[in-house]
Amino acid sequence: MKNMERISWDQYFMTQSHLLSLRSTCTRLAVGATIVRDKRIIAGGYNGSIKGGVHCIDDGCYVIDNHCVRTIHAEMNALLQCAKFGAKTEEAEIYVTHFPCLQCCKAIIQSGVTAVYYAQDYKNHPYAVELFEQASVTVKHVPLEYDITSLEEQERHLQLKELFAALEKDNLSMEELQRVFTKAKMML
Repeated sequence: MKNMERISWDQYFMTQSHLLSLRSTCTRLAVGATIVRDKRIIAGGYNGSIKGGVHCIDDGCYVIDNHCVRTIHAEMNALLQCAKFGAKTEEAEIYVTHFPCLQCCKAIIQSGVTAVYYAQDYKNHPYAVELFEQASVTVKHVPLEYDITSLEEQERHLQLKELFAALEKDNLSMEELQRVFTKAKMML
């Protein structure tokens, strides 16, 4: 029998976070988060609007002070999922596609999560790093080794989302809009 090398736990959970990020409705940055306890996934989240709300891919970003206020971050969505379904986050770990923002950092600490694994640096706030250290939360960079979609493919997908949002705002006739949608969908 041939010996097969298995994917590491870190790569397994980080790949799950990247998969979740593909559900993101944010046109600025697609983020996914997976919360794990005892090597078992207890919750997952991606950045997007509130349940039933207007999404950035549908109506553009609602930006205040250079931040989209329409979007709930992936980490917060995962933590809220734990709260909603009664999953304890004490001693859990979180895998995130991008380094958490300052607000998510504080929520992660308060929830009792003991380790943060992130694949990509993204506006790493020095105070977030300091808070993680003060709270004795382990922070580890875990780059994704297994590409579930190429960066070029992700970029093309984001460009198409932005194109659709822009086209819907311009007062094109339904016929013209349908023609553009058909052509763009062929690119997916």
